[in-house]
Amino acid sequence: MVDTFERLVAEADAVDVSGWDFSWLDGRATEERPPWTYQRSMSRRMATAARALDIQTGGGEVLAGAAPLAPNTVATESWPPNVRVAAERLEPLGVSVVEHDDATPLPFADGAFDLVVSRHPVATNWAEVGRVLRRGGVFYSQQVGPRTSIELTEYFLGPQTGPQYRDPALARASAEAAGLEIVDLREARLRMEFFDIGAVVYFLRKVLWTVPDFTVDRYRDRLRDLHERIARDGVFLAHSTRFLIDAVKR
Repeated sequence: MVDTFERLVAEADAVDVSGWDFSWLDGRATEERPPWTYQRSMSRRMATAARALDIQTGGGEVLAGAAPLAPNTVATESWPPNVRVAAERLEPLGVSVVEHDDATPLPFADGAFDLVVSRHPVATNWAEVGRVLRRGGVFYSQQVGPRTSIELTEYFLGPQTGPQYRDPALARASAEAAGLEIVDLREARLRMEFFDIGAVVYFLRKVLWTVPDFTVDRYRDRLRDLHERIARDGVFLAHSTRFLIDAVKR
């Protein structure tokens, strides 16, 4: 008979992790939400925009949930499995989904949009955001902050002491250098709870930068130890950090 550890790990290692929907974790993990209700606030901005761009849309889940959208809305995504998922979800809403390598310039004209949004971008190309925004246009983004999920990262990789590039102060300076004026910049530290080892495996497969070289086979011994820890304590506790940046192009 397969033991509980092997069953949970095999299940989580086999499930599809494309898109940016975390509903598979319902009842198995929780993450506290920031107080600023990003999706709802983004929807209010969509209501007054004519042309909007969502950068790194993932599977389009957040953008779709902000409908009704601006009359002309475009979304970009770089990971091919997510491009397919996003197109299936967003094109019926009138959104054009563009496959785009994040390391290259955005394929849009200068000043093409009056609203640019992005939730949890891997990195923000501030110069490109400033370029595609018209004067008076708004950049509205919820970003992953420094040392997010650090407890998970350090459990598998040991102490992390390198520089933190996901820094709100650095984001402010980069935005201002790109011609944006910061209207609002807020931070939050949020509680994350994992109730079984399958939830941990799923999260690490989906949020790739937490443990960049993660595979079940590579970390099986550490996973088993963590499984036993969760069985003993009932939960593995970690924390995420988020910051909200609201800026306008002057």
